[in-house]
Amino acid sequence: MSLNDLGGPLVLEVGLAVLILVVFLVGLFMGKPDRRQVGVIAVIGLVVLLAIALRTSPGPPLLGGTFVQDEMALFAKRLFLVATIIGILGSLGLPSPTFARRATEYHLAMLASLLGMLVLASARELVLIFVAFELMSIPLYYLAGFLKRDETAVEAALKFFLVGTVSSAVLVYGLSFVYGVAGTTDLRGVSRALEYGHPLILLGMLLVLGGLGFKIAAFPFHMWVPDTYEAATTPFVAWLSVAPKAAGFVVIFRMYLEGVRDPVLLLWVPLAAGLAAITMIAGNLMAIPQQNIKRLLAYSGIAHIGYILLGFAAVSANGVAMMLFYLVAYLFGNMGAFLVVQAVAQSDGSESIAAYRGLAQRSPLLALWMLLFLLSLGGVPFVAGFWAKLYVFWAAADKGLYWLVLLGAIITVVALFYYLLVVKRMYIDAPEKVGPVRVSPLLNLSILLCVLGTVGIGVYPKPLVMAALRAAGSLF
Repeated sequence: MSLNDLGGPLVLEVGLAVLILVVFLVGLFMGKPDRRQVGVIAVIGLVVLLAIALRTSPGPPLLGGTFVQDEMALFAKRLFLVATIIGILGSLGLPSPTFARRATEYHLAMLASLLGMLVLASARELVLIFVAFELMSIPLYYLAGFLKRDETAVEAALKFFLVGTVSSAVLVYGLSFVYGVAGTTDLRGVSRALEYGHPLILLGMLLVLGGLGFKIAAFPFHMWVPDTYEAATTPFVAWLSVAPKAAGFVVIFRMYLEGVRDPVLLLWVPLAAGLAAITMIAGNLMAIPQQNIKRLLAYSGIAHIGYILLGFAAVSANGVAMMLFYLVAYLFGNMGAFLVVQAVAQSDGSESIAAYRGLAQRSPLLALWMLLFLLSLGGVPFVAGFWAKLYVFWAAADKGLYWLVLLGAIITVVALFYYLLVVKRMYIDAPEKVGPVRVSPLLNLSILLCVLGTVGIGVYPKPLVMAALRAAGSLF
């Protein structure tokens, strides 16, 4: 295979590797104590890569079919790039002198994790999947404890690391059973071996799903989420809440749905339905008593993983497509909410829900943006989250999972309670402080990008729906 053959399908991975090298060299030789400018270089490079990704077409598989550049891979890579651009833009306004001094390390870790995600989206081989997962995950543990002089950040990073290593051990243990029965690490061979229904390969797939459950933060594998979200830097948490989870779902699509015949697909319906139900219920109920808004959004995110798993329970192309649509809608709504949290915390020094009292009087535009994000997360018409919930419910109902759809609809009403509690603080309660919330220009820009995504998809979802359907069609 020549370099020309590799250049097309690997253009995004090679381009990102070059960007990582450029950021490293610029940060290494920059004489200034404030190295945040490397983040601007990273954003410019990622925008260029996103433009290339939007113009890239599906290509033939590489390396004996173990690396694919199909519609699913391209859709996921575009999602990862958009999330990382927004995450880095939001990070550039962090006031911490530690961040200013160590900005090169911060951005290198984010880009390295992104490289793992890009490879993971195209991986169709067990060893490559595991290596890409570790490349994605290890920088995340470092970034969670980036403010190492903050004891809570170090503690949260340690919990994240310990849970992550356990999940990796469970994942690789499950993969060993899968390989032992299938006799190959190629996912095409694994899908054929599943048709025989050997107990050990089913046990292996169950263990793999448990390992992936840690990655996507499904209940009961969610224990690292609240502490990590509360202690880590908020722009990083905004990115962490979306991109790595989306990567985990891509692996689920590849391992459990791609190339698998209908009789085997039916095996995952009760398992996925049960996991979706318990995750929706637990996430929403645990969010209700929270007084820290980052913890509230953490448990809310767990609940949203349950909603997304509704599409997996449908085990259909339509279900996968609606999961992809949901992930994009969730990207803009959830990242936007976290970035508003960063703006308020940066101005007022508090992440308590009480800090949002009277925000509409102090900063009407910022309160309006937060309202839009919360309405989207709550599934209220007509913003992106409404269509996302409607479509996954529709996909599940199409396969006869009416009880799961009914449960999802009921628990959505419960979720509205704690979202509207924040809205009440912003629009009804009297402010405790006077003066507007000051927001840095780059943080403002990142919030505005999320607003445009939330409103744009809500007003005109058809292009994204069609793109999701094309990506899901490549699996079946």
